[in-house]
Amino acid sequence: MFRSGNPALNQNTFEAPWESEAHNQMSLEGVANKTGILLGICVITAVASWMTLLQNPGLGFLLMIVGVIGGLVLAMVTIFSDKKNAAYTAPLYAGFEGLFLGPISGMFGIAYEGIVWQAIALTFGVFLTMLLIYRARLIKATENFRIGMSAAIGAVVLIYLVSIISSMFGGGVPYLHGNGLIGIGFSLVVVVIAALTFVLDFDFIENGVESGAPKHLEWYAAFGLMVTLIWLYVELLRLLSKIRSR
Repeated sequence: MFRSGNPALNQNTFEAPWESEAHNQMSLEGVANKTGILLGICVITAVASWMTLLQNPGLGFLLMIVGVIGGLVLAMVTIFSDKKNAAYTAPLYAGFEGLFLGPISGMFGIAYEGIVWQAIALTFGVFLTMLLIYRARLIKATENFRIGMSAAIGAVVLIYLVSIISSMFGGGVPYLHGNGLIGIGFSLVVVVIAALTFVLDFDFIENGVESGAPKHLEWYAAFGLMVTLIWLYVELLRLLSKIRSR
């Protein structure tokens, strides 16, 4: 119970027993509202950093690096510190991720006209589709499903780490980033894995609400959803760019 393939939402997030008054318990509406706040922060900083890239490419690239490092640090702090801190660290995480997403979106947008709006539309389209699938119970977050998803996410992370390390020494994973069938196929698989992660996240949050988890965990749950949304958006940008480059 309370196990998720999302590393930000794992079995240790909600630790029973706890005692919370009815007005101080986690709710789906609360998670939705806080997710909206984080999205708003991310969009604002993304637009600002995108405009900076257009006016000053050097500064825009610097903001992107700051966003990558800051987002990674804030994500680690949010995951491994007291979950009550998520009310402060999650908004900061969203802001740093916006600094990263703005310039990276701008670069993709310059190379491929309209690709950013396509990726945004697809991201929220996939999110809503997976929500409907989850509510209809067409896919159930069984124990075997969770184990399989955890293994799939771990494999993707490992492949990306190997690719990054190899590129530092002038190498790289063959065909992984190309626009051939292997590169497109890999990106498509990663997009599917990211989409299926929503099923685990929705199930995890629903279990937390039903068990009466404390209200401050709404921020942490919203942070977990943001991690998946941002991952899906970036992977969709990569997939679309590979297809468009053909």
